[in-house]
Amino acid sequence: MALKKSTGIVGLAVVPNSRELLISVYQKTLKALSQLPSKAAYRRHTEQTTKQRLEIAEQEQSVDKIEARIKAGQMEEIIKQAETELSLVAKMKEWTPWEPLVGKAPPNQWEWP
Repeated sequence: MALKKSTGIVGLAVVPNSRELLISVYQKTLKALSQLPSKAAYRRHTEQTTKQRLEIAEQEQSVDKIEARIKAGQMEEIIKQAETELSLVAKMKEWTPWEPLVGKAPPNQWEWP
């Protein structure tokens, strides 16, 4: 299949080695997630999604098939999402949202009408 000339999305260039790059980003994300507490909800849910998508990228050789199975846009968009998630892992490690609150939550903090 010939390399597409454009994604049709302003500011999002075509990635020639998109499958390999996506696999690499997913592997880095899983490695970074392994540094978070195993019981952290963010880690569990993000690992699950990343592993599913990595499996698809490793099984399929065709970019079109990967896009169709992941159902999250063009490969370049999927890569951008994966890179953003990888950067979020580092922020979550810094923020430690799984830790108890520093102080007591105000009354009705977690209530919704």
